[in-house]
Amino acid sequence: MDKRNLTMLVDFYEITMSNGFFENGIGEKVACFDMFFRSVPDKGGFAVMAGLGQLIEYLKNIRFDDDDIEFLRSKNLFCEEFLEYLKNFKFTCDVWAVPEGTPIFPGEPIVTVKGPVIQAQFIETMVLLSINHQSLIATKANRIVRAAEGRPVMEFGSRRAQGYDGAVYGARAAYIGGCAGTACAIADKNMGVTALGTMAHSWVQMFPTELDAFRAYAKVYPDSSTFLVDTYNVLKSGVPNAITVFNELKAAGHKTGGIRIDSGDITYLSKKARKMLDDAGLDYIKIVASNSLDEYIIRDILVQGAKIDSFGVGERLVTSKSEPVFGGVYKLSAIEEDGKMIPKIKISENAGKITNPAHKSVWRLFDNESRKAIADVITLADEVIDDSKPYVIFDPVQTFKRKTVTNFTAKKLQQQIFKNGECIYPDYSADELKKYCAEQLDTIWDEVKRFENPHQYYVDLSQKLYDIKQDMLKIYFND
Repeated sequence: MDKRNLTMLVDFYEITMSNGFFENGIGEKVACFDMFFRSVPDKGGFAVMAGLGQLIEYLKNIRFDDDDIEFLRSKNLFCEEFLEYLKNFKFTCDVWAVPEGTPIFPGEPIVTVKGPVIQAQFIETMVLLSINHQSLIATKANRIVRAAEGRPVMEFGSRRAQGYDGAVYGARAAYIGGCAGTACAIADKNMGVTALGTMAHSWVQMFPTELDAFRAYAKVYPDSSTFLVDTYNVLKSGVPNAITVFNELKAAGHKTGGIRIDSGDITYLSKKARKMLDDAGLDYIKIVASNSLDEYIIRDILVQGAKIDSFGVGERLVTSKSEPVFGGVYKLSAIEEDGKMIPKIKISENAGKITNPAHKSVWRLFDNESRKAIADVITLADEVIDDSKPYVIFDPVQTFKRKTVTNFTAKKLQQQIFKNGECIYPDYSADELKKYCAEQLDTIWDEVKRFENPHQYYVDLSQKLYDIKQDMLKIYFND
């Protein structure tokens, strides 16, 4: 799938605008675009950045094949000179992005593209598609993982995903967000996302009895047998038959295994199953729960005392069923005139849709004692936050309030990914990204991580950027 030429996976207006820029002689004018998002899914306190790996692959491989050119020629909309330009297309933009696995917040630029406007405009769809989808799933996965309170969560959603790309990239994003692995084998083969699995009800049904089915599986996988115990009756047959086979395995020197409960009252059944296993001397046998789980169900059954060691979560994770849209946008922020970047702004009657102008960077301020993140500050690209001096930030809700930050370290969040069209960014493995994500989440206060009414994290504008924005707003609103 990754070898496909996805160059034409664009909104058609990207092509018509590019042709228009070309014919108006401004195709090479340098422009700056930002991707940002306006709200966190599920009313959470933060999101998790993901999808950069796939965006990088796309940008590395943009090319227009002969059949692409013929298709565009058949539309009778594009001049031959433009089609010739596309034939010889070479990506030359600079790109900065927040690394995958980083906690991100509304309003701040998570991807910035600077280069010829034809190129920077053309890639809009794939910037948004790559980052929106995987950031959505990584964010949902992390919520579910946190609800599990240290118990492993397996992503089981391939068969319910929105298409095969949704399954594969959803598995990758879920892994970055903290899942222990995935049921999706190709995600392991191609991306190093650990593949895991147990058995289906059909396995049990294929044998004369449930006991025969468990014995047959244990014969093939004596050191990794997890039996699905709810095909017929969890407590009357499933768990007793599993106990029989686990005792046989134990006698043969295989002291490991688990059961999976996929239906019914998970709390009640897991408590009963745990007691039955413990009474049989099988306290080392793990209990896995699945069946339409999400962070709220997991949290509730654990509060009720469910005896669960790990979870398998499918459709509600891989589709982010509770809120299936991330909502990132890609907006022009500046254009170059005579070697100088001129800020651009989008005005709206809806205050939330007014953009932040100028070529920008985003910084994260960390408290030197707690090592926790205090606030993010969006600055002009050439600004530097001096962390040797006190810094004043504004309250994100009550903007008349100010907070002076001292004893902190300022770190620029975006890293350069492409320079003059050449990728200069390392190719991180899924395991490296997952580890990085866990480390970064440790810097976020628990109050920001709450599911209900999370503390609103500070995202401020530097004074210079704030003044530029206010001056532009005065011009437009005075008109």
